Amino acid sequence: MRQKLLILCLANPDLDSRVVAWSSYDGTGQTYAMAGDADEPPYASVLAAMKDGWRVLQFPPLTPPAPSLEHRTGFLRFEYVLEKLVDTGETAAGGKTLEPRPSQAAGRGPR
Repeated sequence: MRQKLLILCLANPDLDSRVVAWSSYDGTGQTYAMAGDADEPPYASVLAAMKDGWRVLQFPPLTPPAPSLEHRTGFLRFEYVLEKLVDTGETAAGGKTLEPRPSQAAGRGPR
């Protein structure tokens, strides 16, 4: 299994809000993306990506703007990180399918 990551920045915190910026990373090595290589986002919203099998890993923190800075521009506040696990069919020597170690499967990483 290999991981794909999709980062979607929305116009507001609603999961069905329109995507205003995006980035993707393909751990399978099947595709390569660069900033600005597409005019349209891969999905119209986070909800649309979820319906296509993407899992939400991170929600944006909802923090109020500092007083008197409500209308200033800055970073994209509503950033969601999504993942999709893809079976690449890779096998280890001897024909066994590669599986993550138990500590990695639980999200703790290598010890």
